[in-house]
Amino acid sequence: MAEVDRSEKITINVGLVDLGQIDLLVDEGFYANRTDFIRTAIRRQLETRSGAVDETVTRRALTLGTKHYSRSDLERLRAAGRTVEVRVLGLATLGDDVSPELALATISAVEVLGAFRAPKAVKAALSGRTT
Repeated sequence: MAEVDRSEKITINVGLVDLGQIDLLVDEGFYANRTDFIRTAIRRQLETRSGAVDETVTRRALTLGTKHYSRSDLERLRAAGRTVEVRVLGLATLGDDVSPELALATISAVEVLGAFRAPKAVKAALSGRTT
């Protein structure tokens, strides 16, 4: 995974009156478009709850941001007889060349709040260890 997208597409349903108010603000030039409004609203909510996010990241021992495990990373763990818990708030990725067998031998648990990108067969193999 040489180039990884840093965003994820989501779909939301918005009431018609709310949508009309958003469109009005866009028409009046407060926001460039609906997406700009939604991103701004999300950022403001996250700012108001940043303390809770920081406390939870610490309490749950999550990596904040991105974490990538390559095949060589996991092979080193296997050679050392160790395993890892993948615990990320953001984006966790496994290399395209990671096999399901290697993942099962080295990854004891997966908790990702955000996006988890890995080969389809690896995701299937880890499904019982994913929360």
